[in-house]
Amino acid sequence: MKQPAVIGIDLGGTNCRGALVGEDGKLRFQRGMDTAIDEGLDSFWARFLIFCRALVSQGEQQGYSVDGLGLGFPGLVAKDGSVRVSPNLGPLNDFALTDRLTRELQLPVKVVNDANAIALGEARWGAGQAFDSFVMVTLGTGVGGGMIFNRQIWDGADGAAGEVGHIAVEPAGRVCGCGSHGCLEQYASGSALVRTYRELLKNTVENGDKASIQIRSAEEVAAAALSGDPAALGAFESAGCYLGQVLAGIANLLNLDAAVIGGGVSANFDLLMPSLRAEMDKRAFAVTGRRMKVVPAVLGDSAGILGAALVVREMLQKAQLDKL
Repeated sequence: MKQPAVIGIDLGGTNCRGALVGEDGKLRFQRGMDTAIDEGLDSFWARFLIFCRALVSQGEQQGYSVDGLGLGFPGLVAKDGSVRVSPNLGPLNDFALTDRLTRELQLPVKVVNDANAIALGEARWGAGQAFDSFVMVTLGTGVGGGMIFNRQIWDGADGAAGEVGHIAVEPAGRVCGCGSHGCLEQYASGSALVRTYRELLKNTVENGDKASIQIRSAEEVAAAALSGDPAALGAFESAGCYLGQVLAGIANLLNLDAAVIGGGVSANFDLLMPSLRAEMDKRAFAVTGRRMKVVPAVLGDSAGILGAALVVREMLQKAQLDKL
């Protein structure tokens, strides 16, 4: 008898990861691909379908019944599963993602915002297990956000809630991919860390342009910070301040139990925390600020895959109940 399983996929602005997920929450047959959206929609879509079909085929060959596919997507996802807008995957704006995938794969498909999927994964199996309500912040190519209220995703009236990365922290600041100015994403994402580092280096080091060109990623900024580079330390301090500013506002607005910080930049959580916590203490009410714990995510790249698998499994279970 075949074992039931679903596919969970975490689609990011830079990388795409997926796996077959059994009812035990274990990931099997993990695969990855470069998103490479700059090659255009047609190229991305062709490669993405190959990626999905490979997971389905591998699962079926190994004795699993692949019952559905869940996808975490980096952008605003409407209630019907179509893409409204994605600052980092612009060619997919207004794309009927759920309908197209369902037709192509002949499987039930559920598409949700990627940070919501990560939040759900952390709520069920990770750092969010101890909290009834929390905000999830993902620091990667962009800055994503998702909210868990009473152990359930809160995605708002139109499926667009939780966009923490597009809260303005500098109203006349850097231009954002969403079309606004000064969004948190432009000050606390991986690419923002590199930009801030280069700006600080120009002000502190002779021939800063030459020196900064050697730093190309947030990981390299972190390595420089850990070696004592003042500009790199300043970049993390700046990102932490802006993030703390936003979290203080969320604490005052929603009085949540916690903020869970994930994504690639969160690997250097300790570099962010001093300025982040100081800013929260300065701006949040004492009662809401003390209540909101700030903790690192623990599931890493698995969180979005697990959360996406959960949402499609819940959809399938609801469909079964509706038939009774």
